[in-house]
Amino acid sequence: MPPPAGGRGVRRPRLPALDGLRLCAALMVVAYHYAAFDSGAWGAPARTVFPVGHVPASYGWLGVQLFFLISGFVICMSCWGKTVADFAVSRVTRLFPCYWFAVLAVSLAVTLWPVVNDAPAPRSVAVNLTMLQDPLGVEPVDGVYWTLWIEMRFYLLFALVVWKGLTYARAVGFCAVWGFAAVLARAADNQVLDQVLMPQDCWYFIAGIAFYLMHRFRPNAVLWLITGACLAIAQHDLLEAQSRAESHMGHHVPKWPTLVLVTLFFLAVMAIALGWTRRLDWRWLPAAGALTYPLYLLHERMGWIVIHYADGHVPRGVLLCGLVAGMLGAAWVVHRVVERPLSRAVGRGLRRAVTEIRSR
Repeated sequence: MPPPAGGRGVRRPRLPALDGLRLCAALMVVAYHYAAFDSGAWGAPARTVFPVGHVPASYGWLGVQLFFLISGFVICMSCWGKTVADFAVSRVTRLFPCYWFAVLAVSLAVTLWPVVNDAPAPRSVAVNLTMLQDPLGVEPVDGVYWTLWIEMRFYLLFALVVWKGLTYARAVGFCAVWGFAAVLARAADNQVLDQVLMPQDCWYFIAGIAFYLMHRFRPNAVLWLITGACLAIAQHDLLEAQSRAESHMGHHVPKWPTLVLVTLFFLAVMAIALGWTRRLDWRWLPAAGALTYPLYLLHERMGWIVIHYADGHVPRGVLLCGLVAGMLGAAWVVHRVVERPLSRAVGRGLRRAVTEIRSR
């Protein structure tokens, strides 16, 4: 194992394998929405449109769990040596510029072609731009945006550790306290505690943090216990989550692959944490990782519009592959033309504002 990092603020090398894992998670979600989700875009149930392909696509919803696991790893890695203000600026510049564009683009597309989903009201679009539509009870412009509220709550919780100063001991303590509090929240059956502590989803974030601590400081018995407990508790809730996913698909699939896939997710992140993937340094992996966020934000309803109009004119297999390739291309354009320059501009403005606030 590499030696522990020396001091705070040490810049960690990028992990290309983590970018590749991000792309896998995004493509799983895309496959679920295009080849398993009962959207009505194909004009027939997915299981009849893709008699064989709908089965693996039916497990694509698990890409969200993989995203949460990666998020715990990445947030802990990127926060070392940062203040709360630095953390807040980095999260805003990472999440909002691409999200603002996606909200407006999807809203415009659905308004012009309301063939699969109804056009959103302008007031709903305005609330969606804040990323707070879920707690405010406003209909999301795109169905995939529900995960962003979960991510935001994780950031707010982890900001408490960043505020105190992120150290090895505090990160471990945060994992232990959050996990135990989440169990108590479930036992109490309290809606407020559920919203704050996320007892169904917190295990992926906690495990991701523990895996990063393994990567930075070497594994030990405490970290193995944390990740093992997270996997054990997470798989307990997976079957209920699968039932919810099947309600959107309109068909049932075997349950054992769900447990196998989540276990493989944990093993994959573990391999990255232990340094087993160092040779996976292909140049295209960081670029692929950069595409995942715009791809995730744009693919669902805009893709359904394309399917609605193109189905019957193009063979379905060709349409599906072409649509995924087209969405990857659109994600690359959005990343280069919109996300990168807008993120820089927003970041400069926020950093100036933080400096001014501190100075006064």
